[in-house]
Amino acid sequence: MQCQDVHKFGQKLVRRRQLKPTEGVESPEARHLNTLDLVILGVASTLGAGVYILVGEVAVFIAGPAIIISFLVAALSSLLSGLCYAEFGTRVSWTGSAHLYSYISVGELWAFVTGWNLILTYVIAVASVARAWSHTFDSLIGNHISQALEGTFSPYMPYFLAKYPDFVALAVLLLLTGLLVLGAPESTLIYKVFTGINVLVLSFIIISGFIKGDLHNWKLTEQDYALNTSESSGTSRLGPLGSGGFAPFGFDGILQGAAMCFYMFIGFDAIVTKGKEALNPQWSIPMSTMITIIICFLACFGVSVALTLMVPYYQIHPDSPLPQAFLHVGWGPARYVVAVGALCALTSSLLGDMFPMPRVMYVMAEDGLLFRGLAQIHAHTGTPVMAIISSGTLAAVMALLFEFSNLVDFLSIGTLLAYSLVALSVLALRYQADQNFSKKEKTEEEIEMEPKVEENHSEPVSEAGNSNILKSLWFPTSAIPTQKSGQIVYACAFLLALLLTILNLILAQWPSQVFSGDPMLTTVAVLLLLLITGVTVIIWRQPQDPSPLPFRVPALPVLPLVSIFMNIYLMMQLTSGAWIQFGVWNAIGFAIYFGYGIRHSLEQN
Repeated sequence: MQCQDVHKFGQKLVRRRQLKPTEGVESPEARHLNTLDLVILGVASTLGAGVYILVGEVAVFIAGPAIIISFLVAALSSLLSGLCYAEFGTRVSWTGSAHLYSYISVGELWAFVTGWNLILTYVIAVASVARAWSHTFDSLIGNHISQALEGTFSPYMPYFLAKYPDFVALAVLLLLTGLLVLGAPESTLIYKVFTGINVLVLSFIIISGFIKGDLHNWKLTEQDYALNTSESSGTSRLGPLGSGGFAPFGFDGILQGAAMCFYMFIGFDAIVTKGKEALNPQWSIPMSTMITIIICFLACFGVSVALTLMVPYYQIHPDSPLPQAFLHVGWGPARYVVAVGALCALTSSLLGDMFPMPRVMYVMAEDGLLFRGLAQIHAHTGTPVMAIISSGTLAAVMALLFEFSNLVDFLSIGTLLAYSLVALSVLALRYQADQNFSKKEKTEEEIEMEPKVEENHSEPVSEAGNSNILKSLWFPTSAIPTQKSGQIVYACAFLLALLLTILNLILAQWPSQVFSGDPMLTTVAVLLLLLITGVTVIIWRQPQDPSPLPFRVPALPVLPLVSIFMNIYLMMQLTSGAWIQFGVWNAIGFAIYFGYGIRHSLEQN
């Protein structure tokens, strides 16, 4: 009896939604976004706080001028994740997210984990952008707000919180939350205007960097550092020297910088949530996703080049890097242009994250995985009022209490996990039988086939059955996916995720020992690589779903696995404090799921 209960419980964790069109007739007027509109939305959601604020902190303390390589690594990881998102966007032509895609492909528990961490992603993204907006606004008026608040509250703030509560960020988010509750429409025109100003300002920064930049700032020495120290009024404003040169903090600094720079590319998944509003989602979603990531990489790459050429990396101001850089090169009035551009970029980024933020919470509540009250729709405005209030209030509290850099680390872990689950979902779903059958059709087909299976096997076939299973790992019996081949891919995919996690943990914790030939660690790493290669070949040998798709992730199963590997490795580079916060967040999530969601899920029926 206990075995049956355990089996039923396990089945609940992996139950999946069927991949089929939404019911009801869709209004043609609902589809109004073309590829350009989606690109603008993606750039507006992505190109904000990171390129104006975070670039300074990474350059000063983590990577130095080699931040441009950190951007390259982060962009490559984002591009691989974007390709996986794009395939899902073509499979599902209605409004969705990574939560829905995980629900379809890998089951309910992972769908909850994905959705729960997507909520975290949006909440922390909104909070961090609001905090950056407050810093930028404060710098325009002479930093009077921060000085007053820090002088008043700093002695009473715990070490793990910000130096002072940011009441400006709190007020901005509460105001926007109220507007969303009242049904404020999402305006593509606002995105276009603010994104246009943002691109012009970033172009001005990049061109200025090439005009006023000095290549000597990429090969600084101890003598340069000592000279700058003697010329400054004190050493407190100078960051660490490291070893000097282009990569003063070494390869570790580049990778840690890449983990933080990943924040710069968070937001392109907002495009996928617009499937219902896109004119041609099968074409425009993958194209706009790729174009958005490329534009954001070029902008971040160009700005980081300009900044590190204009200012020695240890003299970059971490809280206001770009305006202070123009002061450093003698172009003082230009800092106001940069500040205005930053405010426009941060405003569009804030709006781009605020609108989709409650949707994930609403969809999960509608599925029964979160409390049903969060799916409540306001009778007059038609907005998910409880989801908006809950997510907006949570983001406002985060912005009030946490530093920008702490929010970035926390955000990157949740996003990298969600993107890894999307890649895992692509890998699993491509090798499953046709997902467009309804449950009734599949059941009838299975019933029809059962007598044939029983007729072809006598009782003493357990050994032969085991032999056939082992044989099917390398020599599948069908050219199209079957239930057995699908189960093989599921098992192999989760085994690969585990093996990649262990390998990344070893590489992140003991890289020098592994590459220097430590007998134990090097042997374990090589064995893991052999196992990963063998399991990957098993997946590659299984038949793929031949259904035509407008876009397919190339080089399956290798590309999704490389995406998972890079995402997990970047996660390993983040701070222990961020991991503790992440663990607390997911512990709360699991308590909600096992206490409420598993019993109230729509799939329970």
